Amino acid sequence: MPKRGSLLFSPYQLRGVSFRNRIVLSPMQMYLAGDDGIATEWHFQHLAKYAVAGAGCVFTEVLPPEPRGRNTHWDLGIWDDAQIPALSRIAAFIEKTGAVPAAQTGHAGTKAARQRPFDGLQPLGDDDTARGEPPWQPVGPMDEANVEGYHLPHALSPSEIHQLVDDFGQGVRRLGASGFRFLEVHAAHGYLLHSFYSPISNRRTDAYGGDRSRRMRFALEVAESVRANWPDEFPLSFRISSIDAVDGGWGLDDSLILVRELKSRGVDIVDCSSRGVGAANSFARLEKEGKSLEEGYQVPYSEYLRTEVPIPTIAVGLITRAEFAEKILQEGRADLIALGRELLYNPHWVLHAARALEEETKWNDWPPSWNWWLEKREKLGIKRAG
Repeated sequence: MPKRGSLLFSPYQLRGVSFRNRIVLSPMQMYLAGDDGIATEWHFQHLAKYAVAGAGCVFTEVLPPEPRGRNTHWDLGIWDDAQIPALSRIAAFIEKTGAVPAAQTGHAGTKAARQRPFDGLQPLGDDDTARGEPPWQPVGPMDEANVEGYHLPHALSPSEIHQLVDDFGQGVRRLGASGFRFLEVHAAHGYLLHSFYSPISNRRTDAYGGDRSRRMRFALEVAESVRANWPDEFPLSFRISSIDAVDGGWGLDDSLILVRELKSRGVDIVDCSSRGVGAANSFARLEKEGKSLEEGYQVPYSEYLRTEVPIPTIAVGLITRAEFAEKILQEGRADLIALGRELLYNPHWVLHAARALEEETKWNDWPPSWNWWLEKREKLGIKRAG
């Protein structure tokens, strides 16, 4: 391995896990499983290619700990031991390449029981039922939908919350048995845990609603359950919505308190995202209104929490250029860089980034069986150009 001159391609350590570089494949749902939630050959090849192409860490899509926690009928899951073997094969291959195999778990909450995005992303209805995809009742903090037209959710009772806390722990136990070495809990984007800590979606008056400390309680209990069921030597991340970006909503000062509490419960790093509660605040609404977001628009949240908590952070959101990713790290605004859609667009982004930042590496970061061919390609290209 050549001597690294960039932070983006420098190693990183969390607990007992070493990352070969700072680049993380962000969790992205593919909507290509069946009702059994078992990973397929498609999921294997999808995740394997990013590990082969040099990512430091490769995340699965979100894996809910119970069937009600799926967005769609087509999501993966971790609610059954039968789901372990296929995930184990994925984790083992990722680790064999030198990347860190990582898994995300979470619960869709009130955003469950929907069509796949490319089928409309609407709540499941009669036509969906007719083709074998009936809706189920989502769950949430209140018995009202966060988005107009969504299925009316069931408001979770305290005893049902306790059961879900245990379900998260059991799901994480299965992920450890599957061979993953890095775990993230999805507590952002209006999904279940975020919907409990946001004042916009949680107006309960019991022990899980009201003031900020009670609204945070569910997320903190999940953190405790997950940490207790996740090996001590492996790191734990939480993805949060740092702000709701709506009047009266969750703010960055609230996130500071939440993350300090998460850290005290064994969370090692925070994945700093934002938004997701209510239709007026959705990215789809921004797109419909023709509004755009600037490059790295969520990096300030990462920088603030990294400095003020303090805690290691993952920067995510419209980071597309290697030079910009490097700048974020050099300025101390994050510790890891997560890319999703950009890696879908260019699965070899990591390898191209290495050449852009460290030209002297030439093709050394590419797999040896590719290296030889690409060096030859370059020489032939130079010869033709001359």
